[in-house]
Amino acid sequence: MSTRKERLTVTVDPGYVEAGNNAVAEGRAESLSAWVNAALAEKIAREQRLAALAEAVAAYEKKHGVISLQELADQARADRETARVIRGGTRPARPKTRRRKSA
Repeated sequence: MSTRKERLTVTVDPGYVEAGNNAVAEGRAESLSAWVNAALAEKIAREQRLAALAEAVAAYEKKHGVISLQELADQARADRETARVIRGGTRPARPKTRRRKSA
């Protein structure tokens, strides 16, 4: 952005200030102002991505019709079935044991 900075007074929740100060103390941010600037830049980028996605969906629906809830559910199911776990994963199933009948 611009090299010239603008002074701004804002009211911020204490937890956010603490998180920013912790980032500075841990060396993850140069200053609280730099940390806030980075957060604002991330917010702007996220909103721009969401706007682009909304435009893409609108263009698709204009050409092919409205995406139905059933189509969304079908796609979610297909995504789950073809997904590959990269990290973590499920725990191996426990072997089934038979319970002994009491006498």
